[in-house]
Amino acid sequence: MSIDRPDLDQRRVQRRTRLLEVGVDLLGAESGTTVSVRAACRAAGITERYFYESFTDRDTFVRAVYAEVGERARAALVAAVSDADGPTATAELAVRAFVELVLDHPAVGRVLLLAPLREPALGGRGLELAPSFVALVQDQLGVLDDPDERALRALGLVGALTSLFIGYLDGTVAVTRERLVRHCLDLLDRASRR
Repeated sequence: MSIDRPDLDQRRVQRRTRLLEVGVDLLGAESGTTVSVRAACRAAGITERYFYESFTDRDTFVRAVYAEVGERARAALVAAVSDADGPTATAELAVRAFVELVLDHPAVGRVLLLAPLREPALGGRGLELAPSFVALVQDQLGVLDDPDERALRALGLVGALTSLFIGYLDGTVAVTRERLVRHCLDLLDRASRR
């Protein structure tokens, strides 16, 4: 009896996907990072053998989880921006999309924003994602004629927004969700003025 190769490949992809899902929960745990190969395998319900068919070690796994979450964030923002009519709607949709991603799924938010600060395997990874987020914000500041000013404001906004969301996730910013959204929109509005 021969084994159907596509079926094996499909199961391998399913196991990898399950490990990444579990990785978000482990890396984004409220108590801090609790990622180990054993913990990931236990949570995913697989043996270590299957872990190693997708990842060479724990650090590779952590980086893959972070890359997956970073791509989710980028895709959510790009989708929000493409659905908008006009700069005001674009900014609001982008902020709301990020809020939904980060606050409705706090583990995702903690992976994206806190894990690079506390997980050695991610040293510098947050800096790698920053340019794509800065570029998205910079595109929304098109009313500014000076490209250097647009770049400076976009970089400052991404830093400010990142700090606000980190504060919200770690409890140092204790306002309602809607107040946070309004404040973020106000920052974007102010940055857009000449």
